[in-house]
Amino acid sequence: MKLSRRSALAAASSTALAGLAHRLEAADAASGLKGRIHHSVCKWCYPKVPLDDLARWGREHGLTSIELLSVEEIPTVQKHGLTCAMVSGIPGGITKGLNRAENHAAIQEWFALTAPQVSKLGCRNVICFSGNRAGQSDEEGLKVCAEGLRKLLPTAEKHNLTLVMELLNSKVDHADYQCDHSAWGTALCRAVGSDRFKLLYDIYHMQIMEGDVIATIRKAHPYIAHYHTGGVPGRHEIDESQEVFYPAVMRAIADTGFQGHVAQEFIPARPDVLASLNQGITICDV
Repeated sequence: MKLSRRSALAAASSTALAGLAHRLEAADAASGLKGRIHHSVCKWCYPKVPLDDLARWGREHGLTSIELLSVEEIPTVQKHGLTCAMVSGIPGGITKGLNRAENHAAIQEWFALTAPQVSKLGCRNVICFSGNRAGQSDEEGLKVCAEGLRKLLPTAEKHNLTLVMELLNSKVDHADYQCDHSAWGTALCRAVGSDRFKLLYDIYHMQIMEGDVIATIRKAHPYIAHYHTGGVPGRHEIDESQEVFYPAVMRAIADTGFQGHVAQEFIPARPDVLASLNQGITICDV
């Protein structure tokens, strides 16, 4: 029987997803983790640990991903059997994002070049940002972001990728950032109207901006592709030294049926940074 191009792509995607699921289960079994949460870590939090060393350590301690990497860095973690659950590198970064029409062309050009590379590497999520308000109303920002994202959707569809916008706090760390409340982010998801665009729900940032984390996760989970952790206040270890009870948050995430990654994105305050990371993985393993 001759397969159509669409059928062939669907079959290939199903095979890739099945392979990823098998690798995740194998990694959990090897590390003794429960398997309800798939663990990742953001490399930028460990500047003194070489990527190759972090990947080797991560494979032994239950990580299945190291993220916020450029395309060029991804093969380093893949040789240790890990993936990159969130690819970085979009032009403009956090402050100059999709909420300005003048930024769209550069973002489109970058995504058209990068998307095939990301897809070929077997990664599926690419981070993006709203940008700062700079006097723009939230209504206008949402409209312009939606327009910019719609321009990117054909490329995302073609290469089986998801664009993921991070929710960040504008109170402490990212003054004037527009996508700073979950209600705005979910409204943008509805405006775009595609599963190729979702949110990165950063628990640290949203605890600062709005609290009510578990209720928000239960309500907004269809729009969430990824999660980040971090201790509040201070963005350090996620243990009893801070105010969020992460085991309950992780159980709420797992109970939604979430199959993506939860990434540790705290900045270790203790000298043994990998011990802190191991502690964070253990706390989130529910």
